[in-house]
Amino acid sequence: MTSFRIDGGTLIDRNDVRRFTFNGEVLSGFGGDTVASSLLANGKQLVGRSFKYHRPRGILTAGAAEPNALLTIGRDGRRDPNTRATMAELFDGLEARSQNCWPNVNFDIGAANGLLGPLLGAGFYYKTFMWPAAFWEKVYEPLIRKAAGLGRASYDPDPGYYEKCWAHCDLLVIGAGPAGLAAALTAGRAGARVIIADEGAQLGGGLIAEGSPVGGKPADTVLADIIGELHALPNVEIKKRTTVFAAYDDQVFGAVERVQKHLPEHEINPHRAMERLWRIVARQVVLATGAEERPIVFGGNDRPGVMMAGAMRTYLNAYGVAPGKRVALFANNSQAYQTAMDLEARGIEVAAIIDPRTCPNIDYDGKARLIAGAMVRDTAGRKAIKSITVRHDDGRDEVIAVDALGLSGGYSPIVHLACHRGGKPAVWSDAHVGFMPPENTDGMTPCGAVAGKAGIATCFADGGVAAVKALAELGVMGEAASLPGVEQTEEKVDHIQPVWRVASSKGKAFVDYQNDVAATDITLAMREGYDHVELAKRYTTNGMATDQGKTSNVNAIGILAENKGVSPGEIGTTTFRPFYTPVSFGALVGASKGMDFQPVRKSPLHGWAERNGAKFVETGLWYRSSWFPKDGETFWRDSVDREVNAVRTKVGICDVSTLGKIEIFGADAAEFLNRVYCNAFLKLPVGKARYGIMLREDGFVYDDGTTSCLGENHYFMTTTTALAAGVLTHLEFCAQVLWPELDVRLASVTDQWAQMAIAGPKSRDVLSKIIDDDISNEAFPFLAAREVSMFGGRLKGRLFRISFSGELAYEIAVPAGYGESVADAIMAAGEEFGITPYGTEALGVMRIEKGHVTHAEINGTVTPADLGMGKMVSIKKDDFIGRVMNLREGLIDPSRPALVGIKPKSPSDKFATGSHILNPGDDVSLANDQGYVTSMCHSPTLGHAIGLALVKNGPKRHGEEVVIWNGLAGTTVTGILCNPAFVDPENEKLHA
Repeated sequence: MTSFRIDGGTLIDRNDVRRFTFNGEVLSGFGGDTVASSLLANGKQLVGRSFKYHRPRGILTAGAAEPNALLTIGRDGRRDPNTRATMAELFDGLEARSQNCWPNVNFDIGAANGLLGPLLGAGFYYKTFMWPAAFWEKVYEPLIRKAAGLGRASYDPDPGYYEKCWAHCDLLVIGAGPAGLAAALTAGRAGARVIIADEGAQLGGGLIAEGSPVGGKPADTVLADIIGELHALPNVEIKKRTTVFAAYDDQVFGAVERVQKHLPEHEINPHRAMERLWRIVARQVVLATGAEERPIVFGGNDRPGVMMAGAMRTYLNAYGVAPGKRVALFANNSQAYQTAMDLEARGIEVAAIIDPRTCPNIDYDGKARLIAGAMVRDTAGRKAIKSITVRHDDGRDEVIAVDALGLSGGYSPIVHLACHRGGKPAVWSDAHVGFMPPENTDGMTPCGAVAGKAGIATCFADGGVAAVKALAELGVMGEAASLPGVEQTEEKVDHIQPVWRVASSKGKAFVDYQNDVAATDITLAMREGYDHVELAKRYTTNGMATDQGKTSNVNAIGILAENKGVSPGEIGTTTFRPFYTPVSFGALVGASKGMDFQPVRKSPLHGWAERNGAKFVETGLWYRSSWFPKDGETFWRDSVDREVNAVRTKVGICDVSTLGKIEIFGADAAEFLNRVYCNAFLKLPVGKARYGIMLREDGFVYDDGTTSCLGENHYFMTTTTALAAGVLTHLEFCAQVLWPELDVRLASVTDQWAQMAIAGPKSRDVLSKIIDDDISNEAFPFLAAREVSMFGGRLKGRLFRISFSGELAYEIAVPAGYGESVADAIMAAGEEFGITPYGTEALGVMRIEKGHVTHAEINGTVTPADLGMGKMVSIKKDDFIGRVMNLREGLIDPSRPALVGIKPKSPSDKFATGSHILNPGDDVSLANDQGYVTSMCHSPTLGHAIGLALVKNGPKRHGEEVVIWNGLAGTTVTGILCNPAFVDPENEKLHA
């Protein structure tokens, strides 16, 4: 192939010369060029290597379906691997490099894989690398990992800015070819709010490549007139460089706009997005995505210089690039003949048109030799095509010298978006030799080539009709747009002869170019029992590369059908899923990176904690105060030990505002709580709190917390910080779906209250100085909960006598805006008692000392009985969530892992969370596993390490010696199982 620049090119500006490099070589192109068109203009046929065999590959298409020309473009943080050269716009200073080759694309050591072709067929990875076993980690896996992938991502941070936006419209037109333009024009003239989106840098679709006049005018002039009118309509929004990549429920469509990807670095605005992810909500949709031209499967069909016939026409007319000096065409349809006429009109020799049809009904009077009833069975040439071998209908072969070969095996309607919501193509059409879009598209109207139409005028007319239909669904009258000077004639039917593969092929005949899937691989998959289309896809990897099989899937289906002697319609398609084309992580992430990766939630007491020197830890979205270091404390545990000792001997204050808080109202609120908790709540009196356990439907513990009855039909629930949102969702599901007959209403108030725990022997003394009510043990006993007056009646708060630390403790909740002032007042009131702020680390130590559980123990696999709370599960209630499944045989087995305390036999020994428990004398192996350590800390109260563990039959093994095995560190420690309550097991402090 000897591609070169010629005169013309409707998209390029020859006054705008742009220099770029390809594999380090300086080349030049023009404004309007793509990287692919500029490479072809510079005679670069070999641009990459295939994935498995590292075969030489050239440019196959002119659009989004390109499987071969994947390049790495840019450098440093702006490096984009796997960029389709056919979609990348050329800019001055662009750097492009070939991928999947070493040391370079012209001489690739990996091409030696071609010699191993017979051993690397479909499914070879399931049958090899089995022996010797030791080789897997030492030899096989490292080699496979090194060979995996195509381009290499950059390790440098991307300096670009990305964003996400929403858009709403009456009509979304997807695709801006003739049909899409007509639809947008029709709806725009009718006054509807229209968004027209197209993946290309220019609108026009097939009009861009049209070399013949349309209505007596040049095609580019007609196109400019249409685009000019659309720009003039204020209700029409044009989105170029915007790929609609997914269709979701409720008429929401995902689209990615390449905002600045086409600009050189010095022109990039750092305050403007590089890419923008759109979520478009449309009342109606016109699908004008067109059809993809298919290659034909024959020997050597992957050689550089083999290109789609339609792509040749695009490069010729739009970019002024000739695919070669002597071109042949291999086509089973009449549209490819237009490519021959355009080539000849530009002075390019067409050596032959090979048509498998014996009597093609065509309107062609060009100079090319027509070889009917024949097929191309092979190509020759090392890194570029030199000749083709044609098998005539009488069985003889003929070699024809060419430097480019155009293919056209028919057209596949681009139905992807119509199938993203679970649909499949409606029917296989023998007339169109393709799968047509589904009929029940729920507000989506296909038109143009995707609906099986052909020709500029026919597609334009169909787009107008589709828009009128969509507008009618909106109650808007519209008149279909028409092309001036073009009379609508009866649509001609192109009789296409299906050719899935050339049976007489010599050499490898590729179906999937990117993944090196040959026709023989499809046959092998069938022979080995993988003849279902979904199984064949996965066994061969056909259609699983970055192009998702846009040029290969229908051919693979055709080969399956041919081998089984059925119609492609009986084989069916694989499942269509988003994304239609690859979407960058930058676009998906948007602005959510660095400190903006996720929202930050700060407690109402965050400022108070900062002023008191807190060190913060991220807990989900929350920033929680972890510990409060003082001068001279250089290690975090110094601070934590001090805080724990202060709470155990004096008094401390801790921010617990991040706990989930849910208000529950309604006449049936008590019954509702009785059903969602496994313990009884129906008779909880006003002014009392109760610890509750929620189960999942499968009988395992979901969450725990307290719920207080603040008044008749009014309850206040707290949840763990981690599951605040999940519990609320669960409760809403119960109220709205499971028991809609119950009178119950829910409101999340987590952010409305600042809540503080005041714990320690002096906690009552401190609170008595700011609370007006009597909070003595008699007046306000353990688990009391009610509204109290504070500061001489100036503020109302909620006081709960509950304790997570095991000490005499209270939790006081005040409106969030008063949080910091109240905390300061408590600190002032507690100064004479030695009050100390303490964080989540100290809280964690004290809860382990007390044997209280968190989600370290509530890990999704435990029951209440496993946690020592089996007696809390009501046996009197008729029903509650998880009741039946909690009684399964496996969940009441006494040998199940259950909660115990664990401590080292020697106080100087330490152990780690996650360590496994073994019986003494057993081999160090998970086969002998008795359980594991769920939580561990150093107890300043006891002076040694302690922990909680889930151990088989644990409660009956108190006092038993075990081995604590840390497999990661390779250490073992002798431990003793014990009561999980290390401190105050009789709960005397709670009731003080």
